[in-house]
Amino acid sequence: MTIEIDLAGQVALVTGGARGVGRGITDRLRAAGATVAVCGRNQPEPGALPDDVLFVPADVREPESVQALIDTVVGELGALHIAVNNAGGSPGTDAATASPRFSDKILALNLMAAIHVGQAANAVMQTQDEGGSIVNIGSLSGLRPTPGTAVYGAAKAGLLSLTTTLAMEWAPKVRVNMVSAGMVRTEVFEDYYGGPDGAAAVSATVPLLRVAEPTDVGNAVAWIASPLASFVSGTNLVVHGGGERLAFFDHQRG
Repeated sequence: MTIEIDLAGQVALVTGGARGVGRGITDRLRAAGATVAVCGRNQPEPGALPDDVLFVPADVREPESVQALIDTVVGELGALHIAVNNAGGSPGTDAATASPRFSDKILALNLMAAIHVGQAANAVMQTQDEGGSIVNIGSLSGLRPTPGTAVYGAAKAGLLSLTTTLAMEWAPKVRVNMVSAGMVRTEVFEDYYGGPDGAAAVSATVPLLRVAEPTDVGNAVAWIASPLASFVSGTNLVVHGGGERLAFFDHQRG
């Protein structure tokens, strides 16, 4: 008997699913047979998305926009079985000088948006015989100190707490899980680390000697959203290639 991830007949929504990590998630859900909708504030360039992917313009920080998004997905595709809260991110800033407006925006995108999408998706999923699955995309920044992106790290830590709580509140019809990614080779990875040499040096610090590709995160999401993980809820699947190398470990090894 072959074990495979089969999402045929499933309708999935990936916020921020047109590029970066989100695009990797979109591609893997499609490969598993799901019909996928994505959203973003800006319309993708013509041809940037496969023809069978529904794009819905939305600002996930705004509850009214989120409700319109969910209504459109269900109206166009007939159901909503999987919702992936992927939209997020933060520029670097010093916590001592970050403005209240900046912090509010980072919290809105990385925590409150997941609450808005989760509530609207859950309202649909609770009415479906097959229920549904919500997957929140987290980060190592929510699991350890994150100097330079303190508010982002706090938001992702809050997202983990939210995940475990909603898994209890919304069971048994809806499973809620989290996938926390380490470094991922997105379109801006090399620029972020100062070019190819910097990116290579950072990649070499990962025990598996590379950073994740967006499809690595997509594979984890596809599995945890699938029937293969039907008894998995309230958990955090960490996708980081073995973690971040510790200074004392290198010292012990000489």
